[in-house]
Amino acid sequence: MDKQYPIIIIGGGPIGLACALEAKKAGIDYLILEKGPLANSLYNYPVNMTFFSTSERLEIGGVPFISNNPKPRRTEALEYYRRVAQDNKVHIHLFEKVTEVSRYEEDETTRFRVKTNKGFYSAGSLIVATGFYDIPYLLNIPGEELPKVKHYYDDPHYYAFQKVAVIGAQNSAVDAALETWRKGADVTMIVRGPEIGKRVKYWVRPDIDNRIAEGSIKAYFNSMVTEIRDKEIVVQTPEGNLILENDWVLSLTGYQPNLPFLQNMGIELSPDEVRKPTYSEDTHETNVPGIYLAGVICGGMNTHRLFIENSREHAEKIVADIAQKIRQD
Repeated sequence: MDKQYPIIIIGGGPIGLACALEAKKAGIDYLILEKGPLANSLYNYPVNMTFFSTSERLEIGGVPFISNNPKPRRTEALEYYRRVAQDNKVHIHLFEKVTEVSRYEEDETTRFRVKTNKGFYSAGSLIVATGFYDIPYLLNIPGEELPKVKHYYDDPHYYAFQKVAVIGAQNSAVDAALETWRKGADVTMIVRGPEIGKRVKYWVRPDIDNRIAEGSIKAYFNSMVTEIRDKEIVVQTPEGNLILENDWVLSLTGYQPNLPFLQNMGIELSPDEVRKPTYSEDTHETNVPGIYLAGVICGGMNTHRLFIENSREHAEKIVADIAQKIRQD
């Protein structure tokens, strides 16, 4: 028999945890299902990453976030969210991936059956807080399947004394370029546009601009990699094609949410390129009654509109609506 809960939360990141804390405050039983470790997306961030936000803007559930620096690092954030989960005895199943969601009727009430890689559950309401870090944008070029190509970057030491090509121009790419260069890598950036991205952290941009200007980090603008080979890459530049020696390719061109997962549950997406899911701004309930969205997933392909600090309020709206429905029943 399926294990039954009033609320199942899909995603154990900061916003999923915030939803759990709100449910606990409202006295509603819940379960979080997380496909990886606690705060999986944050765990997969680069080891030395520094947040844009100050620590107080990353707080959830009224729990203070004390940081050594005005802008906390990844390790501090992981410690904070782990402490929040532990102190509040958050009910969470880790390394359990949701593979399918279906609807069924029970006593004239619609419920959801949730299938995972480990079992089955039943819920009256679902909260989807899966973020956007699941699916990297692919280059779709020959050689992208080679083991030397990485779409996620973690630790710079791994690339010491290697020839590293970094594809991209936003924060992930810039951090990788600077960190691997400082560990002794021979770094080349390949940027599709005419300059480093405008969203790059303001305290980092002068650093990368100066390293490129002095030639410490080579950069090809208005350029793109067209082929990856075992020991080299082919780069299309305004001056023609170049063949560069290469050991590793860090393709850090961004990530996208798992929108097909939403569609499979019946959630409608806007027809434009943003593909924004349909939901109420007041309650965050989607066009599928009983399914709610929280966090970055609400923005569809516009993954730069919502962050932890402006998504925390989603939890309050969602749980308030669920609680009202439970009282009415």
